[in-house]
Amino acid sequence: MSEHKQLRDVFDAIADPTRRQLIRLLAETDDIPLHELTTQFNMGRTAVSKHLSILKEAGLVMDRKVGRETRFKLNPSPLREVQDWLSFYNKFWTANLLSLGFLLEEEEK
Repeated sequence: MSEHKQLRDVFDAIADPTRRQLIRLLAETDDIPLHELTTQFNMGRTAVSKHLSILKEAGLVMDRKVGRETRFKLNPSPLREVQDWLSFYNKFWTANLLSLGFLLEEEEK
């Protein structure tokens, strides 16, 4: 597997719906060649490659050569940053909705 330093922000990398779909597809397989990924999209091989490059720059995808083909694999570790960020807002909304529930119960009395 090639090693890539994170050159791109993870949030920037996952902002695009095509890249989120690529992440989902890679999460469902151990590793997959580019030509199989390309069949899942209404775009050419070059466009899919560009999206994969952006994911690689964010550290979300690793690649390796097998003969003449390149195979891709998900590296989910950088997604921890997204999970940590979302968990703060999950706590925020849970607390606020709980407060709203108490307020509505008080108004009903």
